[in-house]
Formats: sequence, C-alpha cells, structure tokens
Amino acid sequence: MRAPSAELPICFRDVTVEAHGVTILDRITLALGAGSPTVLIGPNGSGKTTFLRIAMGLTLPSAGTITWGGRESVAPVRRAIVFQHPVMLRRTAAENLRYALKVSGRIPREVHDARIAELLSLVGLSGFGDRPARRMSGGEKQRLALARALARDPVVLFLDEPSASLDPAAAKAVEDVIRAVTARNIKIIMSTHDLGSARRLAGDIIFMHHGRVVEAGAASTFFTAPQSDEAKIFISGDLLV
Repeated sequence: MRAPSAELPICFRDVTVEAHGVTILDRITLALGAGSPTVLIGPNGSGKTTFLRIAMGLTLPSAGTITWGGRESVAPVRRAIVFQHPVMLRRTAAENLRYALKVSGRIPREVHDARIAELLSLVGLSGFGDRPARRMSGGEKQRLALARALARDPVVLFLDEPSASLDPAAAKAVEDVIRAVTARNIKIIMSTHDLGSARRLAGDIIFMHHGRVVEAGAASTFFTAPQSDEAKIFISGDLLV
C-alpha cells in the first residue's frame, strides 16, 4: 500500500476563476486531504469540472492560490485525470496502456507487459488487451481510461462524472474500480450528478452551487443533516436554480 503523498493536502485559498466576465469559481477556500473519496456534487454549471481542472493543475486561478503538499507550481506528474468523455487512441486497449506507460517514464520498459496485464485486471478488463479501444462499449472505455490514468502511477486521481450515461451494470463496474483504487491508497476526487453514487462512494462531500462551496464535510453528515437550504433542496430532488 502506498504511503501518504507529498501532493496532499491540496489547499485552495480564496481561489476565484473568471472567464469573459463570468465568475465560475467564487473565493473557494478548503483543503483536500488523504483518505476515502471526496465527491463533488451540485447542479450543472455549478463549477465542478473547473474545480477539478484547478486541483489537477490544468487551469490557473484568476485570483487566490492553490498548493499541493504546501508547495505552489508543482508539476502534475503524480496526478491524473479522467474526463467524462475520454478519447481513446486508435490502438488496442493494451497499446493505449503501453503508450501511457511510455509517456509516464516511471516504469522500466521490460516490465510494461506485466504492468499492462495488472492494470487490465484491476479494471475488470482481463482478456481485452487485443480489443480495438474505440470499438469498446462506453463502460469498457471508461474503465480503460481509468487504467490508462493509473499507468501514470498517480497518488491523486481526478474523475469527472465517471459513470455518466452508463447503464447500471457498467456504472457498478466503474464504482468497483473506484473502490479498488481507493484500497490502494490513491486519493480519488470526483464529480458526479448521481446522488446514489455519491452516497455509496464518498467519504467527504463538497456541495457546489453557482461557483461557491456551499457545504463541505463528511458524507454521512451531509446526507442526514444538511445545513443549507440549497443542499436540502438538492438532496430532495427538487430543481435548484
């Protein structure tokens, strides 16, 4: 099992993101530590994807600071992200992973075959190595994308709506992978619109609305005793505008 990483905690201090006169994230201050998955929830357009991009280091804030393990401007070599619609290379599943291993440069080439087999097994795709990646089902592609991200040997893995548009069986397979990854002491920070998935996976919840963090804390407390009117409306299934 991997020891806690110097990448953590990821700390936001008054982080604001603006684009074309629109505030996407509004003065966010919080810390993301090691442990069970942190799940971002909130209506569409609440800023969840931008939050993930900022935490990954792909987007710079308009104001405020973000640090990884107490440091600023840390290259994301031990972080990985899987977006909602991952793009597969025009290669087999195994070659998609081989390319990721080559780019990461963290694992000697002579053990790439063994690592590819391990990654495919971890995501429930053993025997799929020779399949053309772009001909796989949506759920299979999502799990292959998870394997490809894990080829970077990350200590923090960001997931943007990992089970969106998947049928229940495919969504369960993705959730099983997330649990297996968490068991390896890899920190998961993910967004989802699916409250059921959030209840099943989250250790901590970040509830966002209009670019603000309205509530953040233990998932068990959030779902049983939400503090804000916005959270109560959202959990009830009513439209939050």
